[in-house]
Amino acid sequence: MADFKVLISQEEIETRIKEIANQIDQDYQGKKVTLICILKGAFIFLTDLVRNINKNDIIIEFMAVSSYGNEKRSSGKIKIIKDVDRDLTDEHIIIVEDIVDTGLTIDFLIKYFNNKGVASVKTCSLLDKAVCRKIDVPVDYSGFTIEDRFVIGYGLDLAQEYRNLPYVAEIKED
Repeated sequence: MADFKVLISQEEIETRIKEIANQIDQDYQGKKVTLICILKGAFIFLTDLVRNINKNDIIIEFMAVSSYGNEKRSSGKIKIIKDVDRDLTDEHIIIVEDIVDTGLTIDFLIKYFNNKGVASVKTCSLLDKAVCRKIDVPVDYSGFTIEDRFVIGYGLDLAQEYRNLPYVAEIKED
């Protein structure tokens, strides 16, 4: 069993998610919005976020893309593994990610959805690793800015493990 150093506690995450949800409620007042969860990492974040949004007119979609495989660094090549299930033309969408680091994936997704004729695209990420940006991309709703560390927990994994941790941590190296 690995030893962890907690970077962001469960309580801190819960508080910040409520703040993000309130901002989404305000920004999309009177509008229907589709939240697009980028699997697998963002599913826990999305679940808690949706439970805190007070709007009744939310649609949830899921999409899977990959640029990591089982590695700790992005390959830079984005591959769609599972696309959304319906036409999003003229819809307001929010892409929900676990972490934005290089910006390559979020840039790819913003362009992808704009090419599909959506009304607007915003981005929401639990973690923003801005120091790693290769492309300047917007993170409209950001949970926490972190340093250049490999983190796990709260949906983030290492080779598909540790997603279930209720906090964000890094593995202590021996």
